[in-house]
Parts: sequence; C-alpha cells; structure tokens
Amino acid sequence: MIKVIINYQDEQIISFSAEGHAGLGSRGSDIFCAGVSAVCQTALLGLLEFLEPKPKYDIASGYLKCELPQPLKTEEAVKAQLILDTMKIGLLAMQNEYGDHISITLRR
Repeated sequence: MIKVIINYQDEQIISFSAEGHAGLGSRGSDIFCAGVSAVCQTALLGLLEFLEPKPKYDIASGYLKCELPQPLKTEEAVKAQLILDTMKIGLLAMQNEYGDHISITLRR
C-alpha cells in the first residue's frame, strides 16, 4: 500500500510524503505506483521551479518527502498552494478508484 501524508498549518499545506508500493505489479512495472510517483514528483518539480526559497526534499525508491520553507511570502504561498492542491486532487481521485492500494491522510 502507498501511504501519503499531507500536513497542514493554518489551512495551508506545508509538507507531504509518499511511501510504499501499491502491489498491483512487480516493482518497476506497477503502473499505479508510477502514476502516484508522477503526480508527487511533478508537484515537487513545480515547487522547485516556481518557489524561492526552494523546498527541502528527500527522494529514494518508494519514498518522497517535501517540506515548504516557512514562512513563505504571500505570492510564493499562493503558488505553492495551487501546486499542492492540484497534487492532492489528483491523489484523491486515484484513491477513489484504487482505495485498496493507496491511503491518504490529511493532518491538520
């Protein structure tokens, strides 16, 4: 199972992590894992491209963690939330279809 944790502070996403494997295919050929990875990594790439200062992150096989720098200026915070909310929407849609293979926790 893939476990995603999205952390909030004052209704704003401040960090997220994803780890594990869906188990729908062998490692390296599981299309669901690849989809979750693509959504999360694209969000990270967007944050790295558009934010200053850059977020902290860690990536390994089956693991990704990203933390926004705090505090962010208003303009930077708006950009970050658009990117992260889009990631959350995509992941929740995946959970709707494949809930046995992904767990999303929203921590407020």
